[in-house]
Amino acid sequence: MGAVARAMKNMGLTQLVIVEPQREVLDSEARARAAGALDILRQATVTRSFDQAIADCGLVIGASARLRTIPWPTVDPHQCAQLVVQTAATQKIALVFGREDTGLTNEELEKCHWHVHIPANPEYSSLNLGAAVQVITYEIRMAELAQQGQTVQVTADHPLATAAELEGLFTHLETTLQQIGFYDPENPRQLFRRLRRLFNRAQLDKMEMNILRGILAAVDDKTSAS
Repeated sequence: MGAVARAMKNMGLTQLVIVEPQREVLDSEARARAAGALDILRQATVTRSFDQAIADCGLVIGASARLRTIPWPTVDPHQCAQLVVQTAATQKIALVFGREDTGLTNEELEKCHWHVHIPANPEYSSLNLGAAVQVITYEIRMAELAQQGQTVQVTADHPLATAAELEGLFTHLETTLQQIGFYDPENPRQLFRRLRRLFNRAQLDKMEMNILRGILAAVDDKTSAS
């Protein structure tokens, strides 16, 4: 955590969120590795779950060291930085890094709109957490400097749906698809993983989210009336 805090402060980022830390955030090792970035650690938010950490974010980007069975929208660090800078003016963004030893789980990565993959040496591609954060935050710093003096063009007419709102949609969708006989939870295959990928790629805004929830509610009404 200390190395992460130092990397963030080097590149001008300040909001650190830690999910279920396995030890004290300000232990002796973290303090030693943070150097002049102890303020980042002291101000860090600690949450009980991944969902809680990303709940109010309109854009969630997860770091992944390997490609997955089902391809996900993936960017390199430079592309990730461009995406962050373009979106940051209007949306809260989460850059998600996994555990030092195991990274992010498949379930956590499925809740990310994009994956960012650092194209390291394929024969030795595993970066430690501090190094991975430094690479991504450096690219964000460079993209931000390049944007100074320019107006960000925002084409969306409504804010993006948050991660919590997306989870509400997926829960509603699962219930409705079971009711109409389209989805069998005993034989799910990869239906909802693919649906997550679809909706994450679309980056729904709040109005689009309301439309979809309204459609599902109408289907529910028809189903219960028949």
